Amino acid sequence: MSELLTRLTERGFVQDLTPALAERLERGPITAYIGFDPTADSLHVGSLVPVMGLAWLQRCGGTPIPLIGGGTGMVGDPSGKRAERPLLSVKQIDANAAEVRRQLEHFLSFDGPTAARMRDNATWLRPLGLMEFLRDTGKHFTLSYMLQKESVKGRMETGISFTEFSYMLVQAHDFWHLYQTEGCELQMGGSDQWGNITAGIELIARREGKQAHGLVFPLLTTSSGTKFGKSEAGNVWLDPARTSPYQFYQYWLNVDDRDAERCLKLFTFLSLEEIAGLMAAQAADPGRRPAQRRLAEDVTARVHGEATARRVVAASQLLFGGSDIRSAEPGVFEILAREIPCARLPAESLRAGAGAVDLLVTAGLAASKGEARRGLQGRGFSLNGETMAEERRAGPDDLLGGRWLLLQKGKKNFALIEVET
Repeated sequence: MSELLTRLTERGFVQDLTPALAERLERGPITAYIGFDPTADSLHVGSLVPVMGLAWLQRCGGTPIPLIGGGTGMVGDPSGKRAERPLLSVKQIDANAAEVRRQLEHFLSFDGPTAARMRDNATWLRPLGLMEFLRDTGKHFTLSYMLQKESVKGRMETGISFTEFSYMLVQAHDFWHLYQTEGCELQMGGSDQWGNITAGIELIARREGKQAHGLVFPLLTTSSGTKFGKSEAGNVWLDPARTSPYQFYQYWLNVDDRDAERCLKLFTFLSLEEIAGLMAAQAADPGRRPAQRRLAEDVTARVHGEATARRVVAASQLLFGGSDIRSAEPGVFEILAREIPCARLPAESLRAGAGAVDLLVTAGLAASKGEARRGLQGRGFSLNGETMAEERRAGPDDLLGGRWLLLQKGKKNFALIEVET
């Protein structure tokens, strides 16, 4: 498994690791885990680095354990936080955990000799008695040891509750439990988890007299200095109800040229040779954005499925040119209906022939019939990609995908009309 460190290092995953890890990997396959606390009902783009880390572990012959934090989520991790997290109800935590579990299944294989093992620490943490925890875990850590951790030091001035102060011990208990029950020797995570990971290594050494290992990934920022995975609307989520597949695709398509190569290495399984080829094509013709297009298609297909990714690409091409509107499959217009204004029209209105003026007002591309007529006279509107005249009437033969009309004002303003059957 020495290939694992080579792959992770050359692709930019490694921020820090325990010294003995390389030697341990030389001896053969290893089981590793990463925890995902269900603080929301979806993972976001910032979660993808650790997820891809688990996926590379599996590809290199290791056994991954994605750990859902149904127990630790009740405590709250202070790492990287300036203030106390709001506590969620157990019902909300369990609902969030179910969604996070479903999303993780897109990246890992649960079959074969290295089958991923999904676990939830609620299974062992919620029944754990306080006295048992203090006696078997708490006694192995001094107050001075805990105060040296960055997750605690960073909160001493603003205040930290005993609940969050104890989080590192709860996570250390997780590592020890997985070592005992799953033979798990490695914990991975973001670099803000280094203190929690080393606490787990310490606990295993004290309770079992055995060596465990840790590896952390960098916390990413863009070349402009902003936190990676953020858009103007906030987090870019994996859940299509929070961030639509179209907006998800656009996020990757609009990655800064300076970040494109790093993103291809971190978020895809493309070979370094293929990535080098994409970057050469990018340098030769930056306007075509081949690196971002390949990145956007690959990540969108993995998160939302190949069929959805194909429709999203087609929807993007419809809005920005370069495709035949008539050949688009119906699902493309369903995607567009979430991204551009969409009005409805009774089917009987179309059977009689819907006039261009009425269509533009219905779609909201013209505020009045007078504005619509002036725009039509200036040839400023189109229907299904063809310039409209005032006398143009739309009928059933104009429907796209059996129920859609696509109207356009100028180059950038679009609207759909869905014909109700």
